[in-house]
Amino acid sequence: MFDSIPPVRHDWTRAEVAALLDLPFNDLLFAAQRAHRAYFDPNRVQVSALLSVKTGACSEDCGYCGQSARHDTAVAPERLLSLAEVVAAAARAREQGATRFCMGAAWREPSAANLERVAAMVAAVRELGLETCVTLGMLTLAQAQRLKDAGLDYYNHNLDTSPEFYDQVVTTHAYCERLATLEHVRAVGLKVCSGGILGLGESRADRAGLLQQLATLPVHPESVPINLLVRIAGTPLADAPALDPFEFVRTVAAARILMPASHVRLSAGRATMSDELQALCYLAGANSIFHGERLLTAPNASVARDQALFRRLGLRSEEYEPPGSDAPGSCFKREGRPLVA
Repeated sequence: MFDSIPPVRHDWTRAEVAALLDLPFNDLLFAAQRAHRAYFDPNRVQVSALLSVKTGACSEDCGYCGQSARHDTAVAPERLLSLAEVVAAAARAREQGATRFCMGAAWREPSAANLERVAAMVAAVRELGLETCVTLGMLTLAQAQRLKDAGLDYYNHNLDTSPEFYDQVVTTHAYCERLATLEHVRAVGLKVCSGGILGLGESRADRAGLLQQLATLPVHPESVPINLLVRIAGTPLADAPALDPFEFVRTVAAARILMPASHVRLSAGRATMSDELQALCYLAGANSIFHGERLLTAPNASVARDQALFRRLGLRSEEYEPPGSDAPGSCFKREGRPLVA
């Protein structure tokens, strides 16, 4: 497997993915580095910001989520933010170096009225020159088309874990419903952001199952967020055992090999990661982060800390090219820019 650059494939078997995760650590990272350098500049990182535009009171019972109405957590429900509040937050994120602005709402699925309000947010954020992404729960085909018409670039809908383990984490909806939403999003021409959460109590075999699901989609997700569980008091997974950090790095590396042309994003959990662990993740092929003080309702690594780590590692923020730009299309050819504190 080390004699040539891994191609973009969609026919990975579960056994092949499991074998990747079982490789000696150095061999796995070597293969991931080769895949990363074939498709990206290894010293450029896409920087995104994430804002909760509607917090709490969600009807679903996701065992990791502090926003579920079924869990007794410290997260207080909040109304859907106004358009002005969202635009102001997006402008601040842009000033701090973000090139993509993501908006999340705690819903099973959006109502017609709420979808229109979010569509207005999407249009306004895009006017600021930022890529746009939303996560609103499950979507119909018509809802996905409405967001596309508003100018949405990406839709986030994580698969979370393997199909076999999913019902131990969520019982109020099924895995096939999540896959159906991804089909609707892709069918209207939106880009896909979909990954999973590690540390739910899953096995390495479950991590292989998650990665295989993502890597065998007809088109790979353009963004693959790899989240480390943030244990929230009052949720069923508050006392989940800590994940071996090397297992996290292995999963990042395998994602890079399986989906070499996708951005692999370090998402939730970075606040508790050491700089050394994050550096290993970048070495393993991670090339995207969320930055800002919070991710929805969870703490995140500070902008100042990210700025310092980027400086120590020689990393720079990847520039965003709006659709129709005459600039080079490959991020490998672009000049990056530093994060701004």
